[in-house]
Amino acid sequence: MLKTLIQNGRVIDPSQNIDRVTNLLIEEGRIAAIDVEPQSDMKVIDATGKLVVPGLIDLHVQIREPGFEEDETIESAAYAALAGGFTSIAAISETNPPVDSAAAVTYLGRQASEADHCNVFPVACVSSGRQGEEMAEIGILHNAGAIAFSDGQRPVSNPELLRRALEYTLMFGRPVLNRPEMVELSRDGVMHDGSVSTVLGLAPMPAEAEDVMAARDIRICEATGGKLHLLAISCSGTVDILRRAKDRNVGVTASICAYQFALTDLAMRGFHTSLKLNPPLRSQDHIDACIAGLKDGTIDVIASGHAPRSSEKKMCAITEAPFGMVGLETALGLVSTHLVHAGHVDWPTIIRAMSTNVAQVLGVEKGTLKPGADADVTIIDPDANWTVDTSNFRSKSFNSPFGGVQLTGRAVETIVGGLTKFRYDES
Repeated sequence: MLKTLIQNGRVIDPSQNIDRVTNLLIEEGRIAAIDVEPQSDMKVIDATGKLVVPGLIDLHVQIREPGFEEDETIESAAYAALAGGFTSIAAISETNPPVDSAAAVTYLGRQASEADHCNVFPVACVSSGRQGEEMAEIGILHNAGAIAFSDGQRPVSNPELLRRALEYTLMFGRPVLNRPEMVELSRDGVMHDGSVSTVLGLAPMPAEAEDVMAARDIRICEATGGKLHLLAISCSGTVDILRRAKDRNVGVTASICAYQFALTDLAMRGFHTSLKLNPPLRSQDHIDACIAGLKDGTIDVIASGHAPRSSEKKMCAITEAPFGMVGLETALGLVSTHLVHAGHVDWPTIIRAMSTNVAQVLGVEKGTLKPGADADVTIIDPDANWTVDTSNFRSKSFNSPFGGVQLTGRAVETIVGGLTKFRYDES
């Protein structure tokens, strides 16, 4: 295989505490070395002015196949991931039938292999049928290839089920990814509970629905010694509870969706269904607390929260519309614009939260540029100014509130296993 040298890029690899302008050599699908001089037998990629980082990984992607292919397929999601700079994604079960059998896990893997885009890691159900009653066959699902367990947008409300799942998955060293939401408090809600929801007359989703459930989940995790990941947190109370749990060395991690840093609940004044999200857009004080949590390491991961829904499903009153927005192709741009260029955090913090930490949470051998590692690399232009055009999305769905919005920073080349799978064409 041809040797590829990525030259003169700012190489950022939190796993090795590397942050400097240098060259990165790829050979036979793996990272060969850094600080290598170009030779005549190398293909050279000029990365001057660019960031060269471990391939981005998204642990919160709803893949709607099988059952809801009108929203997204495995192939279209994997292609959208490449366009967003992601070399790997974790596929959360929001399908029909759910991913609660070995056959379903195998199907997902086979479809991803045939698509031949990015790495797709199956996340199987915690409960049979995602019903929250009986635990799924964790051992069988793990042996079939599941790398984590989650009921997706349905929180595991039964505490005994969560306890047993954490104990059982611990035997395989795999995490449970749970949405911290007490549905009894948020049921029928549309947006964040605050002054804006009062003025608009929309049913509220109080922050307490999240932080009360987060506290319960963390306590069960602490009792079992299991590996718990809180999906898509959004509240100051959750950040505070999580910070104190980490001080006690509880085995809990957490992620936040990129859109939370870009908008507040004030955006809901337009009643746009693309802004109906779960967790909802919060008020500025919650966003500030989440930024602080990201800066001090309380929040481990930034995810896209990719939740594709077809245009037909969103063309209704906001009270009737399903939750969700596509996020794979805008997540990096939102983070670059609203966190890095806004002066809140630096690029190494972002790469840690979108690659290195994600690999550690999922227990996959990714998120590093160490010699011998898979050559999954994302090249980012941190200063590229671009306008979001939803008509050019690789996803099958276009339910994004960011159409027409100008962002700064994007992935310009996505390399998976040493092969360029996506390159942004400025023309």
